[in-house]
Amino acid sequence: MSRPIHVLLHASDPITRAGLAAQLAGCPDVDLVDAGPDPGTAARLPTSRGGDTPVDVAPVDVAPVDVPLVDVALVSVDTVDKRTVDLIRGLYQAGTPVVLIVTDLDSADVTAAVEAGVTGLIRRAGATPDQVLAAIRGAASGEGFLPPDLLGGLLSQVRQVQCQVLTPRGLTLSGISERERDVLRLVSEGCDTREIGRQLCYSERTVKNVLQDVTRRYGLRNRSHAVAYALRQGLL
Repeated sequence: MSRPIHVLLHASDPITRAGLAAQLAGCPDVDLVDAGPDPGTAARLPTSRGGDTPVDVAPVDVAPVDVPLVDVALVSVDTVDKRTVDLIRGLYQAGTPVVLIVTDLDSADVTAAVEAGVTGLIRRAGATPDQVLAAIRGAASGEGFLPPDLLGGLLSQVRQVQCQVLTPRGLTLSGISERERDVLRLVSEGCDTREIGRQLCYSERTVKNVLQDVTRRYGLRNRSHAVAYALRQGLL
């Protein structure tokens, strides 16, 4: 980003909040906004740019959270409880990426945080200034951040969902079924309805229904639009 990254800072205790502020205050590309332990309003913290412009922030238990001019939310808590999940979800619904620093973190917490919309996860014990800064910069650029030791557990859960829930229903993690993917792939290769039906052993009516389902589900105009959408989303 050409301008500093506006970071909403929220921590469950003042010592942690002050420590994070001290770690990040010297970074020229970070502009901190303190949300406090239970924010109703927030005050801009001194950084390399200075300033004390007040910024209104909705309470943490209200979703969506109204956080103007904020690029990333840095949230430090002890556990991923309901209050934390509600805060993450509110910020996510407001369009603000969330980097979460948490003391206690297991695979269930990772799942809950990811489902709520978190972008980055860091264990407090390993939250070095460089790691926190990397997570913030990554979130501002649309990149995720997860400790390597937690990645395996998350991938295992994804595979479990795929095998036990999606595959038996003919679905994939992408949101389209294998049949829909096969039809779209053949459309992208220039095949007409009859050719697609012959190659996949479907009736022409079935092929048309598949294409209509995809276009209706994603609000697309026609089969060409559906193929373009699938290519952009990496579904083909």
